[in-house]
Amino acid sequence: MCQSKCDSGDSVVVGLSCGKPLREPPLLHKDMRRRYRSYLLAILAVIIAFENGERWAVGVLLQSIKVDWHLSDTQLGLLTGIAYSFFYAVLGIPIARRADGGNRATVITLTTALWSVATALCGVVGSFLQLLLMRVAVAVGEAGCGPTAPSLIADYYDRAERPRAMSRYLLGVLLGPAIGFFLAGWLNEYYGWRRTFVCLGLPGVAVAVLAGFTLREPRCAVREAAQTPLAASASPSMRKVGVTLWANQTFRHLLFFFSINSFFNSGIVQWIPPYLLRSFGLHTGQVGTWLAIIFGVGGIVGTYLGGELASRFATHNEQLQLRAMGVWGACYGLLSVCVYLSHNYYVAFALLAVGAIGSAAAYGPLLAAIQTLVPPHLRAQSMAILSLFSNLVGMGLGPLAAGMLSDSLRPLAGDESLRYALIALSPGYCWSSWHLWRACRSVNQDIEAAQRV
Repeated sequence: MCQSKCDSGDSVVVGLSCGKPLREPPLLHKDMRRRYRSYLLAILAVIIAFENGERWAVGVLLQSIKVDWHLSDTQLGLLTGIAYSFFYAVLGIPIARRADGGNRATVITLTTALWSVATALCGVVGSFLQLLLMRVAVAVGEAGCGPTAPSLIADYYDRAERPRAMSRYLLGVLLGPAIGFFLAGWLNEYYGWRRTFVCLGLPGVAVAVLAGFTLREPRCAVREAAQTPLAASASPSMRKVGVTLWANQTFRHLLFFFSINSFFNSGIVQWIPPYLLRSFGLHTGQVGTWLAIIFGVGGIVGTYLGGELASRFATHNEQLQLRAMGVWGACYGLLSVCVYLSHNYYVAFALLAVGAIGSAAAYGPLLAAIQTLVPPHLRAQSMAILSLFSNLVGMGLGPLAAGMLSDSLRPLAGDESLRYALIALSPGYCWSSWHLWRACRSVNQDIEAAQRV
C-alpha cells in the first residue's frame, strides 16, 4: 500500500500500487472539495451523535426498566455491559477489515441503518431476554461507524489538520449525551421507556439514507484511474495485523489505556443516572436535562478546545499531546471521587461539568494520534482492535462490575450502595492515565516507523 496526496494538496489517499504514487483525479473543484470535506465531517458527526445518543439514553431508562420488570442491578449491568459490548467488539474486527479494503461509505450506511432499526424494535419487546437480543443487534450495527469514520476522515486531512478535523467529528460524540440524556429523560417521563426507544431509532434511518446517497469512497476514484477494481485490495492476515501493531510500543500502551479506562469509565458513567435518581430523589426529566447540559454542552466545548489547542500549540507534537492527556487523567480520577462523595447534587453537577470539559478535550488529539501512528492500510483495523479490547474488558465488564459491587454493598449501605460502588471505582482513572504517560516516550519513533511503511 502506498500513500499519496490528492491534487488539492490537502487530503491523503491510499493507493494500490507500490510503484509511482497514485493521484486522485480532480473530480471536484478545490473549493468544492473543501466544502465536501466539511460536509463529510458534518454527516459523520450527525451519525455518531445519534449513535451515542442512543447509547447514553439507555442509562436514563434503566431505572424504569428495572421497576417495570423487577430486575436487579446485576441484570441491568448485564444488559448494558457484556450483552452489548461482546458483539460490538468482536464483530468490529471483520467490519473494520472490510472497511480497510473496501467501500467505507457503504459500511457506514448499512451499519447505521441496522442499529437504528434495532433501537426502535427495543420498544416493542415483551421480555428481558428479547430486549437483550435487540441490544445485541444494536451492538452489531454500532460496531460499523466507530472504526470506519476516522479512517475515512484521515484520507481527506493531513497530519497537521487531523487533530482539528477529528475534534470536529467528535463533536458528534459529545452531542450524543445531549440528545440521549435530554430526549430520553423527558420522553420517558411522559411516554415511557418503550416509546422512547422508538423515537431514538427512527432518525438514524433517515440519516443512513442520506449517507447512502451522498458519501463517497475516495479509493474508488484512485482505483478507477489505475483500472483496478475496489474489491481487488486484500487485507493482510489478522496474524500479520496483530504482529505489526503489537510491535508498536506506543500502540501497546494505548491499547492498555483504552481497555483500563473503558472499564472504569463505562462502569461509572452508565450508572450516573440511576445514582442521581436514587441518592438525590430527582426525576428522569431533571436528570436528563442536567446531564445533557453537562456532557453535551460541556463535552462540545472541551472537544473544540482540545482540537484547537493541539493544532495550534502542539502541531506534529503527539508526545506533548499524550503527556498532557496523562496528567489530566490522573487529576480526573481524584475529581471523580469528589463527585460521589458530595451530598449536594449542585456540587456534584459542577464537578461533573469540569470533568466532562477536560476529558472531552483529549478525544480529538488522541484519535488523530492513532491515525498517524499506524500505517494507512491498518487504520480502521487498529481502531477495531482498540475497540475489541476496550469494549470486552471495559464496556463489557465495567457496568456489570459496578452493578455487582452495588448489590454486594446493599446490606451495609442500603440505598446508598451505588454511591460507594462508584467511589471505589473512581481511582482507576489514574491507573489508565499512567499508560498515556508511558506512550508519550515512544510515540515519535513509532510515528516515523509508520511513515516509512
